[in-house]
Amino acid sequence: MRGMERWRDGPTRLGRWCLKRHDLHPDGSVWMWQLGWPLYEGDDFHPQENIDKMTRGEPLTDQDRFPWLLRLHDVIEREGCCGGNALVTCSALKRLYRQILLHGSKALSSSHDQDTVSPLPPASPDVCFLFLHGDYNLIYQRLASREGHYMMANLLRSQFDALEPPSDEENVLPLDITLLSITDMTLEM
Repeated sequence: MRGMERWRDGPTRLGRWCLKRHDLHPDGSVWMWQLGWPLYEGDDFHPQENIDKMTRGEPLTDQDRFPWLLRLHDVIEREGCCGGNALVTCSALKRLYRQILLHGSKALSSSHDQDTVSPLPPASPDVCFLFLHGDYNLIYQRLASREGHYMMANLLRSQFDALEPPSDEENVLPLDITLLSITDMTLEM
């Protein structure tokens, strides 16, 4: 697979995004253990307003997500500046969200005024995205079976509606959760 040698042989910061949080535990810890990297769970970086909104069953807007994504960008930058590797989990459903993770507030400026801002550089070779994807019903069942999480399963439809699947130039490894077990996904990495 494209980029796999770089993951094994060189320093890489790894961004992972998915459509659901269920697969993050225990697989996040499996990946952490396999790679020896710290795990930053994106849900831990949401402002309280976002948590309250999701608890009420209200989907987040782009404006709700931007501060959260900027916080995660800071984590990725901090790990990169220190020469470290990390696994960062979040639902970066849109290309703009992934650009924010890579370029921070520059991505927001670029998206609002494309005539005056220089284009963003292509995806960083230091950041790889894992795209966990699967059947809506399977993901819904997993979300509905979770206990104690503020994001309600009925919000999944809004995430599928917002989803912009990644393109090849985004340095992404797609993983189909309907075909691969957590263990197999870890080995695939």
